[in-house]
Amino acid sequence: MRPIFAIAQDLENGVATSRQLTEEALDKIEDPNGEGSRTFIRVFRDAALAAADASDRLRAAGVVPSPIAGIPVSVKDLCDIAGVTTYAGSVTRNNEPPAQVDAPVVARLRSAGAVVMGTTNLTEFACGGLGLNPHFGDCLNPYDRETGRIPGGSSSGAAVSVTDGMAAAGLGTDTAGSVRIPAAFCGLTGFKPTKSRIPTDGIFPLSTTLDSVGPLAPTVACCA
Repeated sequence: MRPIFAIAQDLENGVATSRQLTEEALDKIEDPNGEGSRTFIRVFRDAALAAADASDRLRAAGVVPSPIAGIPVSVKDLCDIAGVTTYAGSVTRNNEPPAQVDAPVVARLRSAGAVVMGTTNLTEFACGGLGLNPHFGDCLNPYDRETGRIPGGSSSGAAVSVTDGMAAAGLGTDTAGSVRIPAAFCGLTGFKPTKSRIPTDGIFPLSTTLDSVGPLAPTVACCA
Protein backbone atom coordinates (compact mmCIF):
# COMPACT_ATOMS: atom_id res chain seq x y z
CA MET A 1 0.00 0.00 0.00
CA ARG A 2 1.27 3.48 -0.88
CA PRO A 3 -0.37 6.80 -0.04
CA ILE A 4 -2.14 8.43 -2.96
CA PHE A 5 0.01 11.58 -2.71
CA ALA A 6 3.15 9.46 -3.22
CA ILE A 7 1.67 7.75 -6.28
CA ALA A 8 0.54 11.11 -7.68
CA GLN A 9 4.05 12.49 -7.14
CA ASP A 10 5.55 9.61 -9.10
CA LEU A 11 3.15 10.33 -11.96
CA GLU A 12 4.00 14.02 -11.86
CA ASN A 13 7.74 13.35 -11.86
CA GLY A 14 7.57 10.79 -14.66
CA VAL A 15 8.72 7.97 -12.39
CA ALA A 16 5.54 6.04 -13.21
CA THR A 17 2.77 6.11 -15.77
CA SER A 18 -0.89 5.35 -15.33
CA ARG A 19 -0.45 2.44 -17.73
CA GLN A 20 2.23 0.94 -15.48
CA LEU A 21 0.13 1.40 -12.35
CA THR A 22 -2.91 -0.15 -14.01
CA GLU A 23 -0.97 -3.12 -15.35
CA GLU A 24 0.51 -3.74 -11.90
CA ALA A 25 -2.96 -3.64 -10.34
CA LEU A 26 -4.33 -6.01 -13.00
CA ASP A 27 -1.44 -8.42 -12.41
CA LYS A 28 -2.38 -8.57 -8.73
CA ILE A 29 -6.07 -9.00 -9.51
CA GLU A 30 -5.31 -11.85 -11.92
CA ASP A 31 -2.73 -13.59 -9.72
CA PRO A 32 -4.10 -17.15 -9.27
CA ASN A 33 -2.57 -17.27 -5.80
CA GLY A 34 -4.09 -13.95 -4.75
CA GLU A 35 -7.46 -12.69 -3.61
CA GLY A 36 -8.52 -11.06 -6.88
CA SER A 37 -11.14 -13.61 -7.88
CA ARG A 38 -12.88 -13.22 -4.53
CA THR A 39 -12.30 -9.49 -4.22
CA PHE A 40 -13.70 -8.38 -7.59
CA ILE A 41 -17.10 -9.33 -8.94
CA ARG A 42 -16.09 -7.98 -12.34
CA VAL A 43 -12.90 -6.46 -13.75
CA PHE A 44 -12.87 -3.83 -16.50
CA ARG A 45 -9.49 -4.84 -17.92
CA ASP A 46 -9.73 -3.30 -21.40
CA ALA A 47 -11.56 -0.18 -20.23
CA ALA A 48 -9.06 0.37 -17.41
CA LEU A 49 -6.07 0.12 -19.75
CA ALA A 50 -7.76 2.49 -22.21
CA ALA A 51 -8.47 4.98 -19.43
CA ALA A 52 -4.87 4.73 -18.24
CA ASP A 53 -3.51 5.39 -21.73
CA ALA A 54 -5.85 8.37 -22.10
CA SER A 55 -4.67 9.72 -18.74
CA ASP A 56 -1.04 9.42 -19.79
CA ARG A 57 -1.74 11.29 -23.04
CA LEU A 58 -3.55 14.06 -21.19
CA ARG A 59 -0.72 14.37 -18.66
CA ALA A 60 1.84 14.61 -21.47
CA ALA A 61 -0.22 17.50 -22.85
CA GLY A 62 -0.24 19.23 -19.45
CA VAL A 63 -3.82 18.29 -18.54
CA VAL A 64 -4.16 16.82 -15.04
CA PRO A 65 -7.79 17.09 -13.90
CA SER A 66 -7.22 16.16 -10.23
CA PRO A 67 -4.77 14.65 -7.71
CA ILE A 68 -6.19 11.17 -8.46
CA ALA A 69 -5.79 11.40 -12.22
CA GLY A 70 -4.37 8.17 -13.60
CA ILE A 71 -4.66 6.32 -10.29
CA PRO A 72 -6.42 2.92 -10.10
CA VAL A 73 -9.52 2.77 -7.88
CA SER A 74 -12.15 0.13 -7.18
CA VAL A 75 -15.91 0.62 -6.88
CA LYS A 76 -18.22 -1.37 -4.60
CA ASP A 77 -20.76 -3.38 -6.56
CA LEU A 78 -23.66 -1.35 -5.22
CA CYS A 79 -22.85 1.55 -7.54
CA ASP A 80 -24.30 1.70 -11.04
CA ILE A 81 -21.80 1.55 -13.87
CA ALA A 82 -23.19 2.13 -17.34
CA GLY A 83 -23.54 -1.04 -19.40
CA VAL A 84 -23.39 -3.61 -16.60
CA THR A 85 -25.85 -4.95 -14.05
CA THR A 86 -25.43 -3.87 -10.45
CA TYR A 87 -25.54 -7.17 -8.57
CA ALA A 88 -25.36 -5.73 -5.05
CA GLY A 89 -23.60 -8.95 -4.13
CA SER A 90 -26.59 -11.16 -4.98
CA VAL A 91 -27.26 -13.64 -7.78
CA THR A 92 -30.95 -12.79 -7.48
CA ARG A 93 -30.14 -9.72 -9.59
CA ASN A 94 -28.46 -11.62 -12.42
CA ASN A 95 -31.34 -10.95 -14.80
CA GLU A 96 -31.75 -7.27 -13.95
CA PRO A 97 -31.07 -4.90 -16.87
CA PRO A 98 -27.72 -3.14 -17.06
CA ALA A 99 -27.43 0.39 -15.74
CA GLN A 100 -28.02 3.08 -18.33
CA VAL A 101 -25.66 5.64 -16.80
CA ASP A 102 -22.92 5.79 -14.19
CA ALA A 103 -23.92 6.68 -10.65
CA PRO A 104 -22.81 10.27 -9.91
CA VAL A 105 -20.03 9.01 -7.63
CA VAL A 106 -18.61 6.91 -10.47
CA ALA A 107 -19.02 9.73 -12.98
CA ARG A 108 -17.14 12.04 -10.61
CA LEU A 109 -14.28 9.56 -10.32
CA ARG A 110 -14.03 9.33 -14.10
CA SER A 111 -14.16 13.13 -14.44
CA ALA A 112 -11.33 13.36 -11.92
CA GLY A 113 -9.28 11.06 -14.14
CA ALA A 114 -9.30 7.99 -11.89
CA VAL A 115 -8.96 4.59 -13.53
CA VAL A 116 -11.91 2.38 -12.53
CA MET A 117 -10.54 -1.17 -12.21
CA GLY A 118 -13.81 -2.99 -11.55
CA THR A 119 -16.56 -3.63 -9.02
CA THR A 120 -15.78 -5.21 -5.67
CA ASN A 121 -17.38 -7.91 -3.60
CA LEU A 122 -19.53 -7.18 -0.56
CA THR A 123 -21.92 -8.70 1.90
CA GLU A 124 -25.09 -9.58 -0.03
CA PHE A 125 -27.22 -6.42 -0.35
CA ALA A 126 -24.71 -4.73 2.02
CA CYS A 127 -26.62 -6.21 4.93
CA GLY A 128 -24.01 -7.27 7.50
CA GLY A 129 -20.64 -6.40 8.97
CA LEU A 130 -18.64 -9.61 8.41
CA GLY A 131 -17.85 -9.27 4.72
CA LEU A 132 -18.92 -12.79 3.73
CA ASN A 133 -20.70 -13.60 0.48
CA PRO A 134 -22.17 -17.05 -0.37
CA HIS A 135 -22.36 -16.29 -4.10
CA PHE A 136 -19.10 -14.60 -5.02
CA GLY A 137 -16.82 -15.99 -2.34
CA ASP A 138 -15.18 -14.64 0.80
CA CYS A 139 -12.09 -12.49 0.38
CA LEU A 140 -9.80 -12.86 3.37
CA ASN A 141 -8.27 -10.46 5.87
CA PRO A 142 -4.72 -9.64 4.71
CA TYR A 143 -3.28 -10.03 8.20
CA ASP A 144 -4.25 -13.66 8.78
CA ARG A 145 -5.14 -15.58 5.66
CA GLU A 146 -3.84 -18.85 6.98
CA THR A 147 -6.57 -18.84 9.62
CA GLY A 148 -9.07 -17.37 7.15
CA ARG A 149 -10.10 -14.35 9.19
CA ILE A 150 -12.85 -12.10 7.89
CA PRO A 151 -12.11 -8.68 6.33
CA GLY A 152 -15.21 -7.02 7.78
CA GLY A 153 -18.09 -5.66 5.76
CA SER A 154 -20.06 -4.87 4.00
CA SER A 155 -17.36 -3.20 1.82
CA SER A 156 -15.06 -6.22 2.14
CA GLY A 157 -13.79 -6.23 -1.43
CA ALA A 158 -13.08 -2.52 -1.34
CA ALA A 159 -10.78 -3.02 1.64
CA VAL A 160 -8.90 -6.02 0.27
CA SER A 161 -8.50 -4.37 -3.14
CA VAL A 162 -6.46 -1.67 -1.39
CA THR A 163 -4.48 -3.82 1.05
CA ASP A 164 -3.39 -6.10 -1.80
CA GLY A 165 -2.46 -3.34 -4.25
CA MET A 166 -5.30 -4.05 -6.66
CA ALA A 167 -6.35 -0.40 -6.31
CA ALA A 168 -4.93 2.65 -4.56
CA ALA A 169 -8.33 3.40 -3.02
CA GLY A 170 -11.73 1.79 -2.90
CA LEU A 171 -15.15 3.38 -3.04
CA GLY A 172 -17.54 1.86 -0.51
CA THR A 173 -20.86 2.58 1.12
CA ASP A 174 -21.59 2.93 4.82
CA THR A 175 -24.96 2.63 6.55
CA ALA A 176 -23.95 1.40 10.00
CA GLY A 177 -20.23 0.88 9.58
CA SER A 178 -19.82 -0.76 6.16
CA VAL A 179 -16.83 1.43 5.24
CA ARG A 180 -15.42 1.85 8.72
CA ILE A 181 -15.57 -1.80 9.84
CA PRO A 182 -13.54 -3.31 6.97
CA ALA A 183 -11.12 -0.39 7.11
CA ALA A 184 -10.53 -1.06 10.81
CA PHE A 185 -10.24 -4.83 10.33
CA CYS A 186 -7.75 -4.45 7.46
CA GLY A 187 -5.56 -1.65 8.77
CA LEU A 188 -6.91 1.10 6.51
CA THR A 189 -8.69 4.41 6.93
CA GLY A 190 -12.39 4.50 6.13
CA PHE A 191 -14.44 7.69 5.99
CA LYS A 192 -18.21 8.01 6.14
CA PRO A 193 -19.08 11.53 4.94
CA THR A 194 -21.98 13.53 6.29
CA LYS A 195 -25.28 12.22 4.97
CA SER A 196 -26.19 13.79 1.60
CA ARG A 197 -22.79 15.42 1.10
CA ILE A 198 -22.15 12.82 -1.59
CA PRO A 199 -25.13 11.87 -3.81
CA THR A 200 -26.43 8.32 -3.43
CA ASP A 201 -28.33 8.31 -6.74
CA GLY A 202 -27.58 5.17 -8.73
CA ILE A 203 -26.60 3.20 -5.64
CA PHE A 204 -28.57 0.14 -4.56
CA PRO A 205 -30.07 1.23 -1.21
CA LEU A 206 -29.97 -0.42 2.19
CA SER A 207 -31.40 2.53 4.10
CA THR A 208 -32.38 5.65 2.21
CA THR A 209 -32.01 7.71 5.40
CA LEU A 210 -28.66 6.32 6.58
CA ASP A 211 -26.65 5.32 3.48
CA SER A 212 -23.50 7.29 2.68
CA VAL A 213 -20.75 6.80 0.11
CA GLY A 214 -17.17 6.95 1.30
CA PRO A 215 -13.59 5.91 0.53
CA LEU A 216 -11.28 3.28 1.98
CA ALA A 217 -7.60 4.09 1.58
CA PRO A 218 -4.24 3.85 3.38
CA THR A 219 -4.42 7.22 5.20
CA VAL A 220 -6.73 10.01 6.26
CA ALA A 221 -5.12 12.28 3.66
CA CYS A 222 -5.89 9.71 0.96
CA CYS A 223 -9.54 9.66 1.96
CA ALA A 224 -9.69 13.45 1.90
